[in-house]
Amino acid sequence: MPKKDSRNTKMKIVNAAWELFYKNGYDSTTVEDVVDESGTSRGSFYHYFNSKEELLSTLSSLFDSKYEELQEALPEEMSGFEKLMYLNKELFIMIENRIPIDLLAKLYSSQLTLKGDRTLLDHNRIYYKLLRRIVIESQEKGEFRSDVSVNEIVKAYALCERAIISDWCLCNGEYSLSRYSETLFPILFGGFLK
Repeated sequence: MPKKDSRNTKMKIVNAAWELFYKNGYDSTTVEDVVDESGTSRGSFYHYFNSKEELLSTLSSLFDSKYEELQEALPEEMSGFEKLMYLNKELFIMIENRIPIDLLAKLYSSQLTLKGDRTLLDHNRIYYKLLRRIVIESQEKGEFRSDVSVNEIVKAYALCERAIISDWCLCNGEYSLSRYSETLFPILFGGFLK
């Protein structure tokens, strides 16, 4: 199977699973439900995942899929900071509308205790590649400070996002994630602007 078809099949399963988790809850969603919703087969499911539990770690893939979609829609005339704020807002709106808080909290807690790969910290993800590209372009245009490395700025951005998401989970979603971030993020991240 060509690599692109393979990636599409896996993402169909991931997208269907998270859609069902949101609508029906994690515990009420079965592997069979995911297979039916994704239009794939049990064989395909078990080719990519050993169990339904493994789908929890695919949340970063769902985020990256959203970033792939968003990067194509980024207006060139936006400053680097505006691009970062746009990406953050759109991702957080998606999280509010598609990701159950309890599952998001499970993913974050699993990343703290996991001994293997921590998918949220994988710098080969589209997320980190896109952030690095935006920061490099912004430094070249003189928008971001040049005395701070690209990696430090990207790390700070990711840290701010994770902190806001963690707090939102701790508060059980009692406020709008996207609106709170829109207010707080410029304060937390503004020190990197020239």
